[in-house]
Amino acid sequence: MKTLLQSAASVCLVYLLGVSGLEAKELRTVQLQTALGTLEGVESTDGRVRAFKGIPYAAPPVGSLRWKPPQPVQRWEGVRPAIEFGARAMQEHIWDDMFFFDPGPSEDCLYLNVWTPAKDTSAKLPVMVWIHGGGFVAGATSEPRQEGGNLCMKGVVVVSMNYRMGVFGFMAHPELSAESPHGASGNYGLLDMVAALEWVRDNIAGFGGDPRNVTIFGESAGSIAVSALMVSPLAQGLFHKAIGQSGAMIGSGRDTINLKQGEQTAVKFAETHFGTSSLEKLRALPANEILATVWKNAPWGFRPVIDGHFLPDAPAAVYAAGRQSHVPLLAGWNLDEGGFEGFMQGKEPTAENYNARAREMFGANADTFLQVYPAKSPAEVKRAAADYAGDSFIALSTWRWIEVHARNGGSAVYRYRFDQASPLPADAPHGAEPKAAHSWDIEFVFRVLPSKKLPWRPEDFAVSERMASYWTNFAKTGNPNGPGLPEWPAYSSEAEYPVMHLKADGGAAPDLHRARYEFLDRLDTLP
Repeated sequence: MKTLLQSAASVCLVYLLGVSGLEAKELRTVQLQTALGTLEGVESTDGRVRAFKGIPYAAPPVGSLRWKPPQPVQRWEGVRPAIEFGARAMQEHIWDDMFFFDPGPSEDCLYLNVWTPAKDTSAKLPVMVWIHGGGFVAGATSEPRQEGGNLCMKGVVVVSMNYRMGVFGFMAHPELSAESPHGASGNYGLLDMVAALEWVRDNIAGFGGDPRNVTIFGESAGSIAVSALMVSPLAQGLFHKAIGQSGAMIGSGRDTINLKQGEQTAVKFAETHFGTSSLEKLRALPANEILATVWKNAPWGFRPVIDGHFLPDAPAAVYAAGRQSHVPLLAGWNLDEGGFEGFMQGKEPTAENYNARAREMFGANADTFLQVYPAKSPAEVKRAAADYAGDSFIALSTWRWIEVHARNGGSAVYRYRFDQASPLPADAPHGAEPKAAHSWDIEFVFRVLPSKKLPWRPEDFAVSERMASYWTNFAKTGNPNGPGLPEWPAYSSEAEYPVMHLKADGGAAPDLHRARYEFLDRLDTLP
């Protein structure tokens, strides 16, 4: 459908996260005609970026639509403001590094945002669809570190969406399965992502994007969602490349449950804490009451379900059979995904204590553990224990994803490790050490380092520029390489499983830690 972009005479004061920092700017409003009605967004004063926020991609999942697949949006009359973020999904405050610029949590949360450098609809720019992390229980697109304006300046259209989480996004129930034409329930948060991708397919051309060149990318739970979308028949053809930052739904079965388990979990929880498992009565309960009760008693109790519909089988089985989407994949994790403290359990990081913990944890496999995670000095103990924590937390599942897709995904795979430790804040406690911790890569990819108040250095901005170039090059062509960038070879045994180390003096190098992942992989599958 032909669309019309036109500048409006009015102006508004909003906050944009520019390359130089978070600044209040006077911006022109712009209008865009879509199939559902007219949107009014904003354009940066330099004319380089247009942003449309809080766009509904599905009907509000409230009332009788609670715990139902996303339903179509109704057409609106007049001009719909698209200047502010929509409400985030129902959630409690969990992580102190998350803060938001939105109206707050609400069941009415199915909104997405578009940042585009396009002035007209014939641009056909690559599209990058971001899926936020947060353990499927927290997070939103309105975090400053996920603001898409700076990334879109690299010649792509950036889309991000909110989706249902926790009990609202992943509760299976026998009555829900019975009312479904597919006999399935749960996974509503993942179905929301499919609906957002369908919106992109049907509408993104009007924003200057190419619906035939879509890359999904996400971090942590967002990365896990990317790996799940790759195995879902419902998402086939809706995207053409994938990027995973720390996480995959391809563990040993702990990341999903079967439909019957999900149904039983919901019934037992509801009867115990609400005195009823009636779907009608559960739908009538206030959302805040449900959230508070779940968070008090089982905050992590609702997770993705092998429902036979969105997930036809366990993701690992789908990948092993080569039935996933055969699209190029770029994936990896951060150097400091975990800390040494959990492994050492409060004991001093000496070699003696480390060896004792290894034998306590691994028994007959302790000697092999100590071979692949060797440590003699306190510094080496800290590093080895932290490596194990990060590997077992998130690196192993991501490594499995990379491995199996490289074997039978029929497409190129690129692997990285984010090694750029962020500088410490001025008030850091004594003894604190710089880290490349879990989720600390996000602001680098989005080119928004000033979203975090740290004494950033020139080398940090250089790494951010390099990462944004790699990511957007991959979105454009399926290959991250480009002029002025260190060569990033595709992942393969012939090339000694190369890993791109993303840091100031980084480059590609053979994987030196393969024995660690192979050990954990074997251990995790032992009877």
